[in-house]
Amino acid sequence: MIDQAAPDFTLPATGGQTITLSALRGGPVVLYFYPKDNTPGCTTETQDFRDLNPEFAAAGCTVLGISRDSMKSHENFKTKLGLPFELLSDAEEVACGLYGVIKMKNMYGKQVRGIERSTFVIDAAGAVRQAVRGVKVPGHAQAVLDVVKAL
Repeated sequence: MIDQAAPDFTLPATGGQTITLSALRGGPVVLYFYPKDNTPGCTTETQDFRDLNPEFAAAGCTVLGISRDSMKSHENFKTKLGLPFELLSDAEEVACGLYGVIKMKNMYGKQVRGIERSTFVIDAAGAVRQAVRGVKVPGHAQAVLDVVKAL
């Protein structure tokens, strides 16, 4: 996937928008896939991207969060955290499938299908420059920002 064209998709986004990835060419894009709105790890990760958003914006970078949550859940999460970027709803697992982020996970001793926390950095030409799977939240947003700045 690295150095290949980022798989394109169109998904509903917060703010009543529909976002097509290929329409964002011309600047870097960060796609971060996360399991669920309003859960501790996902909230912390999203806050970290929010807090660094001025630096991402200064680098001309669009940050997008993606999960399988509903638009209503995303709108509430965005408002609660005061997010300056959009959240995309992938209830049909379109982008999740293209980026291979769905996997079996253990939850309370049971196997469940879910999103593996993953982040993809896409350059201005639309090529994937970094793919991080099994993300550990502390320091992750800063590490992604460092990659964006080096593009």
